[in-house]
Amino acid sequence: MTNFIELTATDGFTFPVYQARPPGPTRGAVVVLQEIFGINAHIRAVADGFAKLGFLALAPATFHRVRAGAELAYSPEDISAGVALKAAVEALPAPGVMQDIQAAVEHAASAGKVGVVGYCWGGLLAWRSACLLSGLSAVVPYYGGGMTAGTELARQAKVPVLAHFSDHDASIPMDGVDSFRQMHPEVEVHIYAASHGFNCDHRAAYDAAAAALARQRTVDFFNRHLA
Repeated sequence: MTNFIELTATDGFTFPVYQARPPGPTRGAVVVLQEIFGINAHIRAVADGFAKLGFLALAPATFHRVRAGAELAYSPEDISAGVALKAAVEALPAPGVMQDIQAAVEHAASAGKVGVVGYCWGGLLAWRSACLLSGLSAVVPYYGGGMTAGTELARQAKVPVLAHFSDHDASIPMDGVDSFRQMHPEVEVHIYAASHGFNCDHRAAYDAAAAALARQRTVDFFNRHLA
């Protein structure tokens, strides 16, 4: 069963969350963090996929503080719009959108142990979640732009992390990935012969083999830490 619910962050801000419930017994929860395209059909499908595996899946609308109802496709115009929305959210005073993710984690805890998975910008937010939020048991960032440099690189995760990167990613150079691996030997890092966004079957960058392997590794990781 799927529906939208509303949650409230600690500052009183209310935001929508796409919720996908398992068809059978629940074995934990996964918070799915969007790319720069909003809670679109792809992110909803990702959440649905985790629900089919027995996890309560929640996808919070992390653009809602700057624009309600943002749902983009993948045209150049959509990409420009998504980049602008991301910049607006990133410019919010701390803790910004992280308090919305915390609220989603706390709501998800009714289903058991909670993990976070994020894609692109959501991958960066997932990494921050691993380092800053409470109530988590595992985190999986996919090609998290920005997490391999600067202050993001210096953060320390409080929970187990599995990170997926690709070797043809113009936005995440391999030297940054190498620095991340050296700085964080405790993180399980996998690199794929693919491009940025390889998990999204709505994009030209989609790589079925890489997506399938990364998904299996992600599911195995969550099975170990959440089930």
